[in-house]
Amino acid sequence: MTRDEAEAQLLAFGQGPDDDFPLLEAAIACALHDHPFRDPEPVRRLAAAAAARLSERMGWESHDDALTETLASDFGLDGDLLDDGALDGGDPANTDIIAAAGRRRGLSGTLALFYLHAAREAGIQVQGVDFPNHFLLRVETEVGPVALDPFSHGRIVLPSELTRRALLAGLTPYVAGRLDLLMAPVTDRQALIRLHGLQFHRAMRRGDHAAAERSAVRRALLGPEDHRPWLDVAAARERQGALAGALQALDRARATAGEAVFMPPPGVERLRLRLN
Repeated sequence: MTRDEAEAQLLAFGQGPDDDFPLLEAAIACALHDHPFRDPEPVRRLAAAAAARLSERMGWESHDDALTETLASDFGLDGDLLDDGALDGGDPANTDIIAAAGRRRGLSGTLALFYLHAAREAGIQVQGVDFPNHFLLRVETEVGPVALDPFSHGRIVLPSELTRRALLAGLTPYVAGRLDLLMAPVTDRQALIRLHGLQFHRAMRRGDHAAAERSAVRRALLGPEDHRPWLDVAAARERQGALAGALQALDRARATAGEAVFMPPPGVERLRLRLN
């Protein structure tokens, strides 16, 4: 698949409804948009095998146990503990679903794509949770929702641990004590957009502004009603010296948001002066 073909797919996926969002195929299209002409079949084979195995395990295990044992134990999906992207932007492979399928390693938001797809196919109610600094999964069980951490071998995260993590992330004690807020679910579309927001920030830290631009474009295509990705496109283009393209991205942000709510970011006039 070429980059243009992947972009056309993402545009179509972005215009579709949330309740029929093709998470796996959208994630594959994102990976091929970043690095085209790769073989996506290992992703599809892993996803199909995991869904089939999960359906089997549901015959004798609880939903949360079956999900963890299938994805983490049977198929070996786990977090890359050597990736600390805080300073150097980390390993780009950890946010790429095709690379993750081969390595069986990645960040929580990438691994969660396989969990979510398998759960959908097996009929388990699972949603992503945009937890501060870490993506989690919310699994509905007979005794209520539980949180799973795909980065840590799919283990259950207890409510006390959720609160501790939230406090460390800087949330107020009131919010950190509210499990309904800490475990608020997001849609599959939002889960994928979040992952590519992370890609953007990691690429910017690495100084790979072309990759940052591509990740921001993917978010804009997947969430066409949100103007903020176009602001990131503009920032990445400015870093590359593509000033006319940066101003075009700002115009797209303005058109998406509407003049009434659009607030031009600092530096717009500087951009126009540099272009002139």
